[in-house]
Amino acid sequence: MALDEPRENDETFEVNGITYLVDTRLLEQAKPIKVDFVEDLYQAGFSISSNLAAASNCGGSCSC
Repeated sequence: MALDEPRENDETFEVNGITYLVDTRLLEQAKPIKVDFVEDLYQAGFSISSNLAAASNCGGSCSC
């Protein structure tokens, strides 16, 4: 997740006053995409889930 400006190939969504940009090709591969804000006793932050298959075994901690 990053801050960015809209581009030609982006799909734009606004939910509860927050604007999301998703590359159209990525959206077709990953949808549905779910973005939640999760807060518990130990941490708080955004959780993003989708149907996109992992590209490698890096456990999500690298940019593949």
